[in-house]
Amino acid sequence: MTIATRFITLLGKNTRLFSMSSKQRGKVVPFNLSDIGEGIKEVTVKEWFVKPGDKVAQFDNICEVQSDKASVTITSRYDGHIKNLYYQIDDTALVGKPLLDIELQDEDSTTTANSEAVDGDEETARKVSTSFHQSSENKRSKVLTTPAVRRLAMENNIDLTTVPSTGKDGRILKEDVLNFLNKDKPDVGNIRTDSKPYDVTKSTSSQEEIIPLQGYQKHMWKTMTQSLRIPHFVYSDECDVTKLIEFRSKGKEFLTHSGIPLSFLPFFIKATSKALEKYPRLNALLDEESQTLKIIKSHNISLAMDTPQGLIVPNIKNIQNLSITEIAKELHRLQKLGEKPSFAPSDLAEGTIALSNIGSIGGTYAKPVILSPQILIGAIGKIQKLPRFDGKGEIVGASVVNVSWAADHRVVDGATVARFSNTWKHYIENPIHLLL
Repeated sequence: MTIATRFITLLGKNTRLFSMSSKQRGKVVPFNLSDIGEGIKEVTVKEWFVKPGDKVAQFDNICEVQSDKASVTITSRYDGHIKNLYYQIDDTALVGKPLLDIELQDEDSTTTANSEAVDGDEETARKVSTSFHQSSENKRSKVLTTPAVRRLAMENNIDLTTVPSTGKDGRILKEDVLNFLNKDKPDVGNIRTDSKPYDVTKSTSSQEEIIPLQGYQKHMWKTMTQSLRIPHFVYSDECDVTKLIEFRSKGKEFLTHSGIPLSFLPFFIKATSKALEKYPRLNALLDEESQTLKIIKSHNISLAMDTPQGLIVPNIKNIQNLSITEIAKELHRLQKLGEKPSFAPSDLAEGTIALSNIGSIGGTYAKPVILSPQILIGAIGKIQKLPRFDGKGEIVGASVVNVSWAADHRVVDGATVARFSNTWKHYIENPIHLLL
């Protein structure tokens, strides 16, 4: 029964002055997982910031979800109270389907009428009904909403007067605009509506465990399957890092006071960028369909990271413009994110060349796998103290590190890789040149 009908009914039942106050319970609406871009169809729920009964406002953090490409924090589009969560931690959610239910803020409507209407007075009923509808039209014509929603509508060329509203007093919410944008998009599939968790592990016996691939592991599956179709040319060499060890030791003492750890990796990263200045063709992305190379001016070096959820490859951007200290700061930031892991999409996108520091675990040589559409990757082994001949032919102790480069042999020849590696080696063996 509408407010107008209830009001008319009460008029018909009373023949004296009266006042009426009614309180509507807030509308419960599903909070759907919106399209987060890059063709992502499903995500894994990694953390809830709310629970049933909590009060939330628009843009409050709701949960953190993880796709096979990045972690994203979902924010509220409504003001209201959480009624129900559809998922538990590590459950899989589909784009376009409900994450939770929200009870919108209670709508308080107090209507006072003074009338001597008698039972069955059709004229009084008509006037009240007309007044009610006019009031509703006036509210909609004013388009009640927030500046953020107006900006969203403006960016998408939407006339707010055409958007159905679900907020209090006809207020248009962010969810209303998003639903209006997505109304013609096809459904992305069925999803369960209970709040029970999925069985992410199923034991077929006491000796076996089946674990489905999720999140970053699924992305690794796809990228490595694609990468292993590439003909790899692998080139390996060793570098004497005796000077680098001394150089890094002095810098480490200086940066310790700033709380910035200084490993050997920032030097390896900077040396890669310096070598790319002489061989810019290797800082490129391959378009297999058009058989073209896109040479990138920015040295966005991807770093293979070992995380609790498997291999993740974020990147540090514009290395050509960064100092060793700035690289160390950015590397420290990415390593902290990798502990969770919780990378923003921008941290994972636009990488141009990759490095894998396998030596941090203990390996000496490795055959790295190219991260398509990149065309070059380097694997750096652990530093070892080994006997070597000096310039006088005498045996001395030297600190040695091995490096292996893998290039896409369809577009990169072996001689270019060897020359690039020699340039990289020069900077590693003469670290003072990285500062010149």
